[in-house]
Amino acid sequence: MVSGLMYTLGDTGGFNETISTIAQHQHLPTHGLVTFEAYREVFTSAQFLDSLGVTIVVTVVSTAVVMVLAWCLALTLRFRDGWMSRTIAGLAVVPMFIPAVIGAYAIVTFYAPNGFVRTLAAQFGWEDAPTFSYTIVGVIIGSIWSNLPFAVLMISSGLASVPEGLIEAAKDVGASANRRLWTILVPLTAVPSIIAATFTAIGIIGSFTLPYIVGPTGGNMLGPLMSSTYSAFNMPQQAQVMAIAVFALASVAAVAYIWANFRGSKKARNSR
Repeated sequence: MVSGLMYTLGDTGGFNETISTIAQHQHLPTHGLVTFEAYREVFTSAQFLDSLGVTIVVTVVSTAVVMVLAWCLALTLRFRDGWMSRTIAGLAVVPMFIPAVIGAYAIVTFYAPNGFVRTLAAQFGWEDAPTFSYTIVGVIIGSIWSNLPFAVLMISSGLASVPEGLIEAAKDVGASANRRLWTILVPLTAVPSIIAATFTAIGIIGSFTLPYIVGPTGGNMLGPLMSSTYSAFNMPQQAQVMAIAVFALASVAAVAYIWANFRGSKKARNSR
């Protein structure tokens, strides 16, 4: 990490010596020990700014939808017993056991112009049904599908740890289901929910396979852009600057995770 950071500032020695001998368009210090020219080049690039915006939008939208769906599924598993809840529990974790590349190609095929969705719509006379393959919408759908199982498991475990006596006591005093949700279940499941949201956001920010296969050629997320900058254009210094930007975005999301861990540890100490 240190050598990578130093490479973005113009250091071509040590671990960076080999890559610097074959890289193109490097920025080396002319006055002083470091240079910020690589950062200036990247952060003034319209392509990078477009990909950065796409990455943020995909991460925020996908994480929000994942959390809403995960809470709905976890509540169903917690308070509904029967074949339907068991079926939901099984289906909810299926994507966890499917490799990302297989899931990505399945999404491309499913939403292709001749895929299942468009074919089914055509049977009902809707010939102009939208296709989501090779679009940002497809990336969002894939991100939700692949990250939902972990969030469901985390929130389900949190809900399972809520004492049944608290819920029954709230029912006895006349608390509605909505009030029980916001005054008992949500506060007591805050830490698992924050952890699930944090890991979901970080995973989406750094994703490569899904946006590379499902996403568009241009205006895609930072993962594919970093790869093409490094391998196709032979500009590892600029790709490393983008990696620093991804790390900074992930660090923002990690703040909530650190807070949740601190709160959980403090609560555990107080309960002893």
